[in-house]
Amino acid sequence: MAVSPHAFPPRKRRPSAGSFLSPNFSDHRLLQSLLLISNEISSLQPIRYLLRRNSASIIRKTKLLSVLFEELIRNQVTVFSPSALLCFEELYIVLQRIKTLIEDCSNGSKVWLLMQTESIANLFHELTVDLSTLLDIFPVSDMNLNEDVEELVVLIRKQCLQKKPIVDPHDDNLRREVMKMLDRVQREIVPDHSKLVEIFDNLQLRDSSSCRDEIESLEDEVQNQTDEKSKSDVVALVGLVRYGKCVLYGASTPRTTSRRRKSAADVNYPADFRCPISLDLMRDPVVVSTGQTYDRPSINLWIESGHNTCPKTGQTLAHTNLIPNRALKNLTAMWCREQKIPFEVTEQNEKVNGVIHNKTALEATKMTVSFLVNKLTASQSEETANRVVHELRVLAKADSDSRACIAEAGALPLLVKFLGPENPNLQVNAVTTILNLSILEANKTRIMESDEVLNGVIEVLRSGATWEAKGNAAATIFSLTGVHANRKKLGKKTRVIKGLVDLAKWGPSSSKRDALVAILSLAGERETVAKLVEGGVVEMTSELMDTQPEEAVTILEVVVKRGGLMAVAATFHLIKKLAVVLREGSDRARESAAATLVNVCRKGGPETVGELARVPGIERVIWEMVGMGTVRGRRKAGSLMRILRRWAAGLDGIADVTAGYSTSSMHTTRIVLPG
Repeated sequence: MAVSPHAFPPRKRRPSAGSFLSPNFSDHRLLQSLLLISNEISSLQPIRYLLRRNSASIIRKTKLLSVLFEELIRNQVTVFSPSALLCFEELYIVLQRIKTLIEDCSNGSKVWLLMQTESIANLFHELTVDLSTLLDIFPVSDMNLNEDVEELVVLIRKQCLQKKPIVDPHDDNLRREVMKMLDRVQREIVPDHSKLVEIFDNLQLRDSSSCRDEIESLEDEVQNQTDEKSKSDVVALVGLVRYGKCVLYGASTPRTTSRRRKSAADVNYPADFRCPISLDLMRDPVVVSTGQTYDRPSINLWIESGHNTCPKTGQTLAHTNLIPNRALKNLTAMWCREQKIPFEVTEQNEKVNGVIHNKTALEATKMTVSFLVNKLTASQSEETANRVVHELRVLAKADSDSRACIAEAGALPLLVKFLGPENPNLQVNAVTTILNLSILEANKTRIMESDEVLNGVIEVLRSGATWEAKGNAAATIFSLTGVHANRKKLGKKTRVIKGLVDLAKWGPSSSKRDALVAILSLAGERETVAKLVEGGVVEMTSELMDTQPEEAVTILEVVVKRGGLMAVAATFHLIKKLAVVLREGSDRARESAAATLVNVCRKGGPETVGELARVPGIERVIWEMVGMGTVRGRRKAGSLMRILRRWAAGLDGIADVTAGYSTSSMHTTRIVLPG
């Protein structure tokens, strides 16, 4: 594996001296800033495991420089010559670069640092040369320094006369050993265990926890790389460290805390930023021909499954072109930055794990999976099984190659025996592993074709030991419905419908969301809607209308369009709840509520329309929506108003409301409805 010699970019952007020092910046304040940053560098520890000589040497030189700055401040020098001032400004920039380099080397990936020792040694050498140059032109004689400090400046100059970069032979030998090991893995040769121990020990990767931190650092490092070759190199190192972690320290249990930033699931995000299909944060919002916005992966899945209609409106799509909604994406990105949510995570993971195919990483993954599956097969205790299954869970989340390797190694049937409620933690890990595996299209087929695996997931949905297990089982069902044929098959299973409806009614908010997304997907099939109605989906949406109106009305709208209209029309109290959403809901919720009411009133007859008309103030609410709602919302509100007008006038043919009416004509006559 060849590593780019310039693949170690700085992780942090720090202000230059030009941005920090204004034209009115006093010489005294400049000295104080120099003393401050030199003291900060002096307090840093040399890099413990690599490049120790380089970092220790430059820290020592900086510590000596701080004595110079202290002396100048003590002498109360307030005005410098132009040459001295320029020298100090340049020194400030160099010291900033030194501090950044040492911090980045100390806080980043150890393995990647090892692979970059030569290029980083060059960076340390360049900074030392810059210091030497600045000290050569430093006007010592003009500074009125005492003899000891003058001699100190001369000493620093001599120490900076470093002819070439320092590359520690130990570091270089260790790097070569890692390169050999990567080459062996690429040739499908299992790494030598003793060599692996030696390498990990030298890098202070001496337990499972430190290896997890290293894997996270490497995954972060991928995002810092600008070229595909360097990204691919880092991905290969991730595979090697993951293999070493499992083989040397065994599978590990989840840690109680993590340095990872919070995800979108940890916060309540604005309704306008959520996809109507997945109800999740839209990271790549696109507009379809009907004007509705969806997250690209969700609408792509919908279209690829054979649908030619808009999921929200039911209208036939004039074309399947998807137009990026850049304004919404920018707003969502700004909000995510404020909430400290990594907005580009999905896109980056696709890029890193889905596009970059690395032979070394793939072979390392196969070796890791083989080790874990063999361990799981031979496992005699629940504790060991839980650790192994958790490791598979983490690996299945990583990328498509890992998901394929795990399934091909025969892990799915092995996971089934851990889906029982006896060990709640093990059950959660097992069902979540299946969920992560189901993301891969080929694995969806594997799961659906295995009655044992599918029934195991359904049983967890129905009677899982924890809400988390039930929620992840529901998420698995949703993942499986991404294939059109699967949606039909799952929609025929009463246990699936019942489990999802019960979870949506009684589960906590996160589990509810998993169930609602799965129900919404199943409702896209007309044959499934009857099963949903029979399973109590109308009563469920009625109960959720008060707490989760947007999700409830979205499902209700689809159910009404796909054959559940009469069941909704017969539930009069739902009409009043829809009217409340029409008055108080978000734009998206009001739009769905209006569309649902139009369909229900058209087919439900005068009694249904009368129930709506008796809601106090409903006319004013509809008029407001006609004037201020979304484009589709205004259109649906106009249709609803025409229905009410015909009902108030005692006319028949409520369904023919569009004949002879226009939105503009509605403003000419005010009909007072019974109230």
